[in-house]
Amino acid sequence: MGNHSLILLLILSIVTTISAHNITEILSDNPDYSQYNNFLSQTKLADEINSRTTITVLVLNNAAFSSITSTHPLSVVKKVLSLLILLDYFDNTKLHQITNGTTLTTTLLQTTGNAQGNIGSVNITDLKGGKVGFGSAAPGSKLDSSYTKSVKQIPYNISVLEINAPIIAPGILTAPPPSSDVNITALIEKAGCKTFASLILSNGLIKTFQSAADKGLTIFAPNDEAFKARGVPDLSKLTNAETVSLLQYHAAAKYLPIGSLKTSKDPISSLATNGAGKFDYTVSVAGDSVTLHTGVDSSRIADTILDATPLSIYSVDSVLLPPELFATSPSPAPAPTPAGAPSPTPASAPSPADAPTPLPASPPAPAGESPDGAPADAPSTAAERSSSGKSAGVHVKASAVFTVTVTALSAFVISSVFMS
Repeated sequence: MGNHSLILLLILSIVTTISAHNITEILSDNPDYSQYNNFLSQTKLADEINSRTTITVLVLNNAAFSSITSTHPLSVVKKVLSLLILLDYFDNTKLHQITNGTTLTTTLLQTTGNAQGNIGSVNITDLKGGKVGFGSAAPGSKLDSSYTKSVKQIPYNISVLEINAPIIAPGILTAPPPSSDVNITALIEKAGCKTFASLILSNGLIKTFQSAADKGLTIFAPNDEAFKARGVPDLSKLTNAETVSLLQYHAAAKYLPIGSLKTSKDPISSLATNGAGKFDYTVSVAGDSVTLHTGVDSSRIADTILDATPLSIYSVDSVLLPPELFATSPSPAPAPTPAGAPSPTPASAPSPADAPTPLPASPPAPAGESPDGAPADAPSTAAERSSSGKSAGVHVKASAVFTVTVTALSAFVISSVFMS
């Protein structure tokens, strides 16, 4: 039974590896979707798509998508894109096998909590003549968008379908107030970060934050308890320039929703980053907990105060201390040697002959059909299979973690079988 369990675990790991997908790579093969792909990255919706295991992405070519991007701010573009990301799997076959010819499906917009009623759902209807219409699920909405072709499928994991026009739900094109008009200090104070709010006001940083907000800004505001914690330096002993750098260190000049922080691999630059110092931090994740590491201390993200593209504000439970201002304390000087005490003899380094022989390197690891009577003018299922199979080995890239998992489990299973 032990070996069987290990083999089952190995199979599950391989399945996980195969099912991994990357929407950015999928769309990068077709320049017609370059605008769509670019805005998925800007709004960080690409991270959300890649983190889900069953999803359908309705894409627009550059000409169709430009009607939204040319006249609306990023916050509206994100809402429109979110309505085109379906939380279910639809391919050409399924579109023409919808029970009773019509269905409502939930989208990513519905998960934001900002979509009332059916605003965050989409109506899919199989129309006469082989066409499939898409529209808002809100009462009275029209089917203003049509399915044009299949782009890419990894069966039951991700499907990418092209439609000819954006789906417009009531009120979706209404822009929220610009981020530059958001009262940042009021939000931070209300979240229990009054000390930090007072510091950015008294040092003139609020103007810097407000001017950067519309271009993308993330603020990490220490709560009031963080400034009272043991080990926090006396900020009154800092120069004005050092205080400003410390406060700038608590903001990044990019929009980082929590999903992007969780997938961040590279150090994050702050507003304090300049030629004289990095002033950056790294991120670690444990379950739902996200922690920032400065090199001097660490701070956990305690709560999301605001997440409204392109501005995000978090409260953190420690003051972020950059090594450029607060280097690690030097070790205490050694105590003087008592008079007459013999000098300690330095330990001799082991000779090369005494050094352990390195272990030899480990050997390398071993390398649906359309329903009968489907209309002739519908995009063909055969073409869809061709699209899916043609590049299935190109776009499916497992992460290093998955690869190591499979390799390690393979070696362990083989070893267990031969030893039993």
